[in-house]
Amino acid sequence: MLKIWHLLLLCVAAALCGGCSELGYYTQAVAGHLEVMRAARPIDELLRDPGGDARLKARLAEVQAIRQFASRELGLPDNDSYRAYADIGRPYVVWNVFAAPPLSLQPRSWCLLVVGCVNYRGYYARLDAQRLAAELSASGYDTYIGGVPAYSTLGHFSDPVLNTFLRLGDAEVARTVFHELAHQLIFVPDDSMFNESFATAVENEGLRRWLAAHATPAQRNAYELQRQRKTAVAALLRQYREQFNALYAANGPLLQQRQAKAALYDTLRHDYAGLKAGWDGYAGYDGFFADDLNNAKLVSVALYSELVPAFEALLAEEHYALPRFYQRVAALAALGKEARHNLLRQRLAATKRRQ
Repeated sequence: MLKIWHLLLLCVAAALCGGCSELGYYTQAVAGHLEVMRAARPIDELLRDPGGDARLKARLAEVQAIRQFASRELGLPDNDSYRAYADIGRPYVVWNVFAAPPLSLQPRSWCLLVVGCVNYRGYYARLDAQRLAAELSASGYDTYIGGVPAYSTLGHFSDPVLNTFLRLGDAEVARTVFHELAHQLIFVPDDSMFNESFATAVENEGLRRWLAAHATPAQRNAYELQRQRKTAVAALLRQYREQFNALYAANGPLLQQRQAKAALYDTLRHDYAGLKAGWDGYAGYDGFFADDLNNAKLVSVALYSELVPAFEALLAEEHYALPRFYQRVAALAALGKEARHNLLRQRLAATKRRQ
């Protein structure tokens, strides 16, 4: 608790330098996190409770196994994170606002204490996120609000398991725990794409190993099918981001570029429909490709997926030995942003050539 109030004092001091709007933002952030931490109870305590919900106990026992696996088999931090549970009574813990100019895929960024500059702004109340999105839209930005089931405090606090991702099933709990603990292992301020792509690569490998050890053949087959769909969507979006970047870099007449943008989004939706046609009715990505598809949505996906194949190529080069992989990533993290992105994009290009 003292740690939280110390952080609040730092936030208030920073906000006084930045104005009332920053004070309001930091206040809601600290208050929101404090609410989450107050709701947390040790999982061991919940499992010992004779009057506790049996179904919840079964899920939390599985969480404990996942948490042990994360440190024992994946070399992720062994600390108090994900050893408590909090039911916060809503489907998402925060809502992130993404924004990009109408003719650019350069994401809007916000600079924060501790984590540096990030390409989204998170709110514990959906209404607050909607207010910011409306302000940005009025200023001409493409915007997108994404509900988030989990976040990492990078080891500064003991992050609890939340109902927001426990409700999604064991595979999603494993994916989330592996992803968020990866942030505690390696995190570079001011580089959202590097951080999220690295953590996604760790979650993918971690989940593959977890399912190999704990899932039935049917569950592994279902995961592999879903992984193939996710990979295909990511590849499609990566291909179209290149086309949008080329369009926006052309700097043609404004009206002509806007018309070309609309036409390209229509073509993207058409290609997605073609991709989906072979999925036996699966429609899990339909919401993303709805009529509000825009630059901000593309940006939100790029942060989590753009560099993942490059990280996975590094992992393969190390014969899937995670300690050596982490060393390689740490060496990249020590470079300047431009240098590490250039190296990762070189591997990304090499991966494409081999496909």
